Amino acid sequence: MHNPSLFDIPDFNRGQAGIPPNNLLNYGYAILRAVIARALVSSGLLPNVGIWHHNKYNAYCLADDIMEPYRPYVDLVVSHIVATEDSYDELNIDLKRELLTIPALDVIIDGQKSPLMVAASRTTNSLYECFAGLSRKIIYPEYE
Repeated sequence: MHNPSLFDIPDFNRGQAGIPPNNLLNYGYAILRAVIARALVSSGLLPNVGIWHHNKYNAYCLADDIMEPYRPYVDLVVSHIVATEDSYDELNIDLKRELLTIPALDVIIDGQKSPLMVAASRTTNSLYECFAGLSRKIIYPEYE
C-alpha cells in the first residue's frame, strides 16, 4: 500500500509528542516561529495578537498565523534528514545544526530570491502595510 504522507513511515501522525521525526518538526517549527516573531516585532507588530490563532496563554498567536505558509520549508529540511540520516530518534547537535539552516534557506518572494529570514521580514512588513491601509496584499513566498 502506498503511503501518501511526506514521510514514508508506517502509522506516522503529526503530533507534539509523537514518534520521530516529530522531534525534528517540533524543533524546526520552533526555529521558524522565532524567525517570524522577530520579523513581526521588527515590523512594528505584536506577535501575541493573532488573526486566526487566539489563546490568552499563547504569546505568539500572530506568529503562528503568519508562519503557516512557511512550514513547507521546515518539512523540506526534515524530509531531507529523514531520507539521508541513519538515526534521528534523538535530537543531537548535528541534527540541530542542520535544522538551524532554515532561516538561511533560499526562497522566492515577490519574484526575487531571498533568505527565508529576509522573506519573513518582507511578509511581516506587507502585513503591517495592510493594517496601515497602504496595501491589500500580504506577500508570501512562492513555491517552486
